[in-house]
Amino acid sequence: MNLSYSMIQAYAELYTTAEPPLLATINQETHASIPGAQMLSGHLQGRVLATFSHMIRPRRILELGTYTGYSALCLAEGLQEDGILYTIDNNAALEAKVKSYFAQAGIAHKVRYYIGQALDIIPQLGEAFDLVFIDADKKNYSRYYDLVLDWVRPGGFIIADNVLWHGRVLPAASEPVDKQTQAIIDFTTKVHQDPRVAHVLFPIRDGLMVIRKQ
Repeated sequence: MNLSYSMIQAYAELYTTAEPPLLATINQETHASIPGAQMLSGHLQGRVLATFSHMIRPRRILELGTYTGYSALCLAEGLQEDGILYTIDNNAALEAKVKSYFAQAGIAHKVRYYIGQALDIIPQLGEAFDLVFIDADKKNYSRYYDLVLDWVRPGGFIIADNVLWHGRVLPAASEPVDKQTQAIIDFTTKVHQDPRVAHVLFPIRDGLMVIRKQ
């Protein structure tokens, strides 16, 4: 059968629970007016993140790469009653919009939102995390992984986005390997060779690497 990825994606979305109304609004507004809208997790991946969060029932979540807050809201769905989501981004221009979305969702009291460099902020948090979502600058994926793993409790999870990197990481890819692509390859290789974790690469959207700390 000659099925394209877009056909499979459309079919999967058709049989996936719809986005909550606020997330549908964020999706529409991001694509209408925010540069880099392809960075948004979107319907299918967002429901996957929400499902993982409901399964894990985290008390503490760390997100690297807030963007317009879509994935943060998805991850927050499974938080325990006393749970807190820490999210870090370096784009101050989106801060007011993102905070308004958190307020509309009624979770502002559960969110600690930081603007700045994640590599500087993470060591200051002093938390043990049940779930970490990495969706920030690709060149630092390996550094983020090295930094957060010690802060993840045993049995906790790290989820890294974009590990398929539009197919450029594949050995058969026709495009030359640039620095960002090599950074993703180096990251997935590091995870694959790390005896401290178990992991699976899900070919969902642009690829999710789901990592469990042993």
